[in-house]
Amino acid sequence: MEKNRYTLITGASNGIGLEFAKIHASKGENLVLVARSEAKLKEIKKEFEQNYTIQLEILVLDLSKENAAQMVFEFTQSKNIIVSILINNAGFGDFGFFHESNWEKTNEMIQLNITCLTQLTHVYAKEMVRYKHGKILNVSSIAAFQPGPMMSVYFATKAFVLHFSEAINNELKEFGVSVTALCPGPTASSFFTVADMENAKLIKDKKLPSPKEVAEFGSKALMNNNAVAVHGFFNNFLVNLVRFTPRNLVVKITRMMQG
Repeated sequence: MEKNRYTLITGASNGIGLEFAKIHASKGENLVLVARSEAKLKEIKKEFEQNYTIQLEILVLDLSKENAAQMVFEFTQSKNIIVSILINNAGFGDFGFFHESNWEKTNEMIQLNITCLTQLTHVYAKEMVRYKHGKILNVSSIAAFQPGPMMSVYFATKAFVLHFSEAINNELKEFGVSVTALCPGPTASSFFTVADMENAKLIKDKKLPSPKEVAEFGSKALMNNNAVAVHGFFNNFLVNLVRFTPRNLVVKITRMMQG
């Protein structure tokens, strides 16, 4: 990869984001890793610089805060970095009745899952169009394919990511830029701890795919310019079944599965 071309990954300090970082570092790609934890990012930087011959920049930033995306863009601009691959992985969910939810947390979820992702896509897509080359991967979810009682805002944010990504992939492909929506199902990560749903029926006593498996699948989909990539046979079955099931029944089943 050219010296000033980089892959930018958000939510890169653990889980799927960290696995994406390992995959792209192993390919010799320079990296910009963005996450909230300074300690974890410094640890990753040290490890990667020992194991890979790449340039690596870290940015400690809470992307759920207003104007965070602009701060990321200004950071890469200040270092003369060209982002040729953007992986919008950062995101979180919350579990419980909407009317009982903490509004501050809900607002931060919308800011991170939708606003920051959309703005990062906007600023870097402009650059990619200018260079007539680039790839974007936005992490959505199988939650995007139906409403989700007990996680109503999270499901809605992921529906936005899916539809937004499909639409701009159609717009940008004529300029040499691809956009992929990665839609994993439940994954063995810290997501369910943050969402306060470790005991939900959806995951309890189930063997979940690892973040590495999901990241490898997503990276292949990204490089193949796939518009939508649903990870796992059973997840593909579920999202297609939804299309032929009455919506009121879909909502009831989803509520039951959330537990």
